[in-house]
Amino acid sequence: MHIIKLTQKSIVQENILKIMNTLHLLCFLLFLALPIRLASKQYSGSFNEDYNGPFKVQETDEEDEFDEFLNLPNWESGGRKKDVSNVDAFGAVGDGVSDDTKVIDKAFVGAWKKACSKRGNSIFLVPKGKKYLVSATKFKGPCAGKLVIQIDGTIVAPDDPKVWDPDHPRMWLGYYNLSNVFFQGKGVIDGSGSKWWAASCKRNKSNPCIGAPTALTIDSSSRVRVRDLTVQNGQQMHFTIARSEIVRVSGVTVLAPGNSPNTDGIHVTTSKNVVLHNCVIGTGDDCISIVSHSSNIKMKNIYCGPGHGISIGSLGKNNSIGQVETVVLDNAFIRDTTNGLRIKTWQGGSGYVRAVRYENVKMENVSNPIIIDQFYCDSPTKCEDQASAVEVSEILYKNITGTSATRIAMKFACSETVPCSKIVLNNINLQSESEDGDEETYCNNASGSVHGHVHPSADCLLQNSEEEKSYEHNIRTEL
Repeated sequence: MHIIKLTQKSIVQENILKIMNTLHLLCFLLFLALPIRLASKQYSGSFNEDYNGPFKVQETDEEDEFDEFLNLPNWESGGRKKDVSNVDAFGAVGDGVSDDTKVIDKAFVGAWKKACSKRGNSIFLVPKGKKYLVSATKFKGPCAGKLVIQIDGTIVAPDDPKVWDPDHPRMWLGYYNLSNVFFQGKGVIDGSGSKWWAASCKRNKSNPCIGAPTALTIDSSSRVRVRDLTVQNGQQMHFTIARSEIVRVSGVTVLAPGNSPNTDGIHVTTSKNVVLHNCVIGTGDDCISIVSHSSNIKMKNIYCGPGHGISIGSLGKNNSIGQVETVVLDNAFIRDTTNGLRIKTWQGGSGYVRAVRYENVKMENVSNPIIIDQFYCDSPTKCEDQASAVEVSEILYKNITGTSATRIAMKFACSETVPCSKIVLNNINLQSESEDGDEETYCNNASGSVHGHVHPSADCLLQNSEEEKSYEHNIRTEL
């Protein structure tokens, strides 16, 4: 009996020990997960740190739920095979010559249909080590579950505009009506754009001005993350986010020659709650362009160059309504570009650009480092003078330093009938690249306030109205 009791006691002690070990393991896993969660929060959710008043960006419960999805474990080509739709399994050749949208069962489309129809978590895989020639293709949702689009190989477009699908004149790879989708991988999306650029009227005025395809489009989607991909040599725009919300882009590289026409890097249109983080962009047009009707856009840790800078606009073309608000750029390096921080609107438009914050930006050899242009005219013919304009107000430039390739380091060219207002300069130091050091600020129908050290002098912004004084006080206390 005594032996039996000792045995029972040992079993109880052993069970307690097992429970304790399990608890310790759970605590350890929680400890490991915590910094991952915090790192995700740094760029994937809140815009609210240090923002108040008109510059505050709201965070929704939907975004909190999406953050949970962002913490799904990484998946690589060499990982588990369960629930993977590999394009090779649907007949893709991957030799860079055979059209992998036309082989057995249209390989890319077939793999997409399987992955998209899968409930739970599924993976659409473009494996590494191969080059897949893919014609213009629409990948449509909604999908049944959460989907990882794993691009580890290279996807290339047909290089001859003459053989392009006439049913998709402005699109190459288009993703539509998706939710809870994760694009990732070390692969490359290559638009093979050189012949498109040569045919552009921007290169040769005798050529007709015809729009070219966008390399990668995400449209009418929500809760989307894009990570680590390279998009290069786009036929025209490289990567467009359209009519979407809660989109997180991180670690993405966009590359094209500086003389490639209209090759915007990342283009955001009619979208809200978008984060662009840790991106390297060098193209022949705007590194980033934000147009109507977009709001709550945050850009952080951005490298831009070559290109036309980081732009809001153009807005208001053909008397249209432009509306962009609550935009933040924090920490950027802009080098060898034709513009730095640009807001561009056409005469005759209406609407507004407001609540924009640029801070902690370093520039090197940049023409027009800071520019607001309400007379933008990208047209082969002269633009007519018009009274109406897109209103530009509540624009903050803080901690902007570097060198200007032109004498006019800051330019505020604004409409007489709809002037630019509430422009705030705080700690600006822009030096001319020339030995003369004759940099200056140009103002036309623009007003605002100046704080800290501002060079070149921007006294032309100052006004003495009570309204301007009141706003100056708010800027000092809220931002």
